[in-house]
Amino acid sequence: MKEPFVNIPNDKIREALKVVLDVRNHPVLIHCKRGKHRTGCLVGCIRRLQRWCLSSIFDEYQRFAGAKARVSDQRFIELFDISSLKHNPLSFSCSKK
Repeated sequence: MKEPFVNIPNDKIREALKVVLDVRNHPVLIHCKRGKHRTGCLVGCIRRLQRWCLSSIFDEYQRFAGAKARVSDQRFIELFDISSLKHNPLSFSCSKK
């Protein structure tokens, strides 16, 4: 959606997270038209699942979104309910077990 204040539907992010969290789909490339808003929100939610602190999540989001960063995206990331998603934070680790 191109309008600046249209929220991303929770169910769309939840669907995308299920795909990303399923290791059978790895490796995964995450992208949208510009790679900022939807991608930024999805990656922000992944970072929350990885137990990153919000300030680090927002810093990463702002670095990649640049001048296009939106407070509404950050609010979405902060308020998105990740509690119902089953995940293993270590499954995202780059280190070898």
